Amino acid sequence: MPDTAFVTPDTSSKHRTAKVGLFGIGLDTYWPQFPGLKQRLDGYLTVVENQLKRPEVAVVNLGLIDSPEKALNAGHDFRTADVDLIFLFVSTYALSSTVLPVVRRAKVPVIILNLSPAPAMDYAKFNAMGDRTAMTGEWLAWCQACPVPEIANVFNRCQIPFHQITGVLEGDPEVWQQVDQWISAAIVAHAMEHNRLGVMGHYYGGMLDIYTDLTRQCAVFGGHIEILEVDELAALRTKAHAQDIARRLAYFHEVFDIRNDCPEQELEHAARTSVALDQLVENHQLGSLAYYYMGSGNPANQDTMSSIILGTSLLTARGIPVAGEMEIKNAQAMKIMDAFGAGGSFTEYYAMDFNDDVVLMGHDGPAHVAMAQGKTRVRPLQVYHGKVGRGLSVEMSVKHGPITLLSVVETGDGKLKLLTAQGESTAGPILEIGNTNSRYRFPIGARAFVETWNTQGPAHHCAVGTGHIAEKINKFGNLVGIPTVRIC
Repeated sequence: MPDTAFVTPDTSSKHRTAKVGLFGIGLDTYWPQFPGLKQRLDGYLTVVENQLKRPEVAVVNLGLIDSPEKALNAGHDFRTADVDLIFLFVSTYALSSTVLPVVRRAKVPVIILNLSPAPAMDYAKFNAMGDRTAMTGEWLAWCQACPVPEIANVFNRCQIPFHQITGVLEGDPEVWQQVDQWISAAIVAHAMEHNRLGVMGHYYGGMLDIYTDLTRQCAVFGGHIEILEVDELAALRTKAHAQDIARRLAYFHEVFDIRNDCPEQELEHAARTSVALDQLVENHQLGSLAYYYMGSGNPANQDTMSSIILGTSLLTARGIPVAGEMEIKNAQAMKIMDAFGAGGSFTEYYAMDFNDDVVLMGHDGPAHVAMAQGKTRVRPLQVYHGKVGRGLSVEMSVKHGPITLLSVVETGDGKLKLLTAQGESTAGPILEIGNTNSRYRFPIGARAFVETWNTQGPAHHCAVGTGHIAEKINKFGNLVGIPTVRIC
């Protein structure tokens, strides 16, 4: 049961809905020549529209575009509608001049749907028609593949990104699985475009791999980066009401498995900070957060930062992922995973188990408690990761079953790419040191996974999510215009 008084929604895009555009193509000179053809193609387009519909997406269907004049108007209409992605259903042969103005003006990626009405024509029935005009009209209802090379040629020459799905209009699950993946990717791209990422504190000194170009992050993923002061969070702690703190404490006991050696004072500190974190997120309308700060010499800031883990773990589970050690790239990766509905928890290599051929991965700091195998444990800290510790930390393993890793990688030329791998979270012993910790098995084996992953040059942190979603991530990368490398 959620602590409804303190649930902070992901407000980064709450006033906006992802939109996908749809149009079919034809040639207006056909309609008087071949009675019933246009109505038939309109029926095909309705089938496509019904397959695109889902509660979280608005479908903007501009119908059958069959002339350059309609194409120009359609381009303006898609641009006005602010669509995130366009599906072009190739209904029949059409001139490329009826296609280019639509997508050129809209300036968003295009998916070409080359879908036949059925797996094959009935050749005998077709050839027995006798009336060659009627036969031509029938053929035109089946010639979806005909104009695709023309369209692809023009798109390439105009540097318009496009992708293809080829198959059958009905009874072809692979087609609609791909469509679903593209729509999911468009939803995530939309979420990232409108996300507000908070950056609080400073980098962890010496971790050169995590430093990143904030402008590049905005250029690729969109969104806004809000620079925050730790002092603001510390000040909000002093304003937290006693009843709110008490309710948060009660919620801690509901959500977490709090170990008996956790001091009550530390739990109270964590509850106070958790309430303050919710207010900070609300004040700045944050959809994600990256932070690190010691607060040395400032008791208020030290108390704040040493009591932040339980609150940030709750935020992460509510769709506002939080990355420690100021790992901004990983906050982005976690947000992408969360927008796909896969969770997204902070992780890194912990150890390798060559006997069981698994890689142990985890991290101190915030965890995604909704992804835990069982209840997340809360333990007191003394020393962790070689850093002097205080306060409370969380310990859990990711749910057993399929998982996907994602890293946002900054390359040697200052660009970004996505790095993914699919594996399994498996049962077995972990390191019970008050951190997240899981055992992951990969289809290429632990040795090959580690070496191949490292070769791509990611930072030492990455995000882990539940389920196998590498194909969706690849499509997301295509939509935002960066490469995706899949290890396994």
